[in-house]
Amino acid sequence: MDKHVFTLDAALYNEVKGINILQAVAPQNYRQEKSAFFDSTYRYTPKFTYSATQVDVFSRKRALYNLPLESLTNPILIQLYQQVIHSYADKLDQFLAVGTPDFLYDSMRYYGEPTAKDIRNAHFILHLPDEADSEEHVYDSNEISNWLSGFADEAGYDYEIVLDNTMIANAMVSDLKVKVNQSARINETELKALAHHELGVHLATTLNARHQPLKIMTLGSPVNTTTQEGLAILCEYLSGNLTLSRLKVLAMRVLAVASLIKDKHFNDTFLLLKEQYHAPDELAFTITARVYRGGGFTKDYLYLQGFRQMLNGYEQRDDFHHLLCGKASYEQLDLISEMIKEGYLHAPKFISPAIKNPAQLSEVDKFIAHAIK
Repeated sequence: MDKHVFTLDAALYNEVKGINILQAVAPQNYRQEKSAFFDSTYRYTPKFTYSATQVDVFSRKRALYNLPLESLTNPILIQLYQQVIHSYADKLDQFLAVGTPDFLYDSMRYYGEPTAKDIRNAHFILHLPDEADSEEHVYDSNEISNWLSGFADEAGYDYEIVLDNTMIANAMVSDLKVKVNQSARINETELKALAHHELGVHLATTLNARHQPLKIMTLGSPVNTTTQEGLAILCEYLSGNLTLSRLKVLAMRVLAVASLIKDKHFNDTFLLLKEQYHAPDELAFTITARVYRGGGFTKDYLYLQGFRQMLNGYEQRDDFHHLLCGKASYEQLDLISEMIKEGYLHAPKFISPAIKNPAQLSEVDKFIAHAIK
């Protein structure tokens, strides 16, 4: 193995560690603005505020482009590291624009925007008949934390669970921390889906990345969001916990991003979800806030697209599980498998429970999943 790869890899990691755009776009005043919105009967437009960035963007970008790529001899590795460097340069631009209209354009440059096919898939899902209401037990944040702890312990994961009162999502993984929204209230199926999504994929790939000789799998392949979130939804599906109501939420996220790009108005997007697609007020606000945070965050349309891509890969690729070796992109699967073969990377230590032991799925679930084009 080329020792220069490890030198460059360590230098790249030192330059970009700590760059977390999800933390940067987390609104500081989410709950206050949510209350003001509903108190005004949907007339008030939330004005989210964000913590000041501590990142010296200019110095970081200059250091990235000064990294000695010419020291590498393998053209495939050169291409991979070039792509990652360009990817982080784009991420750094997003930091500068958080809370401004420019953020939307930086987000679109990095994540893209929904295609006509994405929008058709969203409409297909939203026109399916609703499921019967669930009679399952509803778990509060303390019960969620305890259940997730049991899931993680059984899988052998290292983790720390913390309650958080500033979140929009019910839970999320940040490094080895599993953050649970203190206001979360979800039923048993939603809780199981959450465990397979956040722990079975996001935490497992974080842990697998830490076992790698190269830190690039911790940093992530370019725009690995489609793959990572697609894997997470795939594991909800393979575990038998991907409900139609959950798919409809993913579909509404696609249409919310399309509305953001077209109209750029929070209140219009909220009313679209509420009136045309019959989303309850809380859900419509959450989806809209996720999309409009930072000034326009287009990432959320990728969940549905990623699920279909990962389902195809799962059914067609023998080396599919190699995607779990870190924050990988499906587009780099051939390269990652080759790097495992040559010893630059290790095969993943933790395999998502839903991929290792998939549930027996109903024919209806299979039909809906495979009808998404």
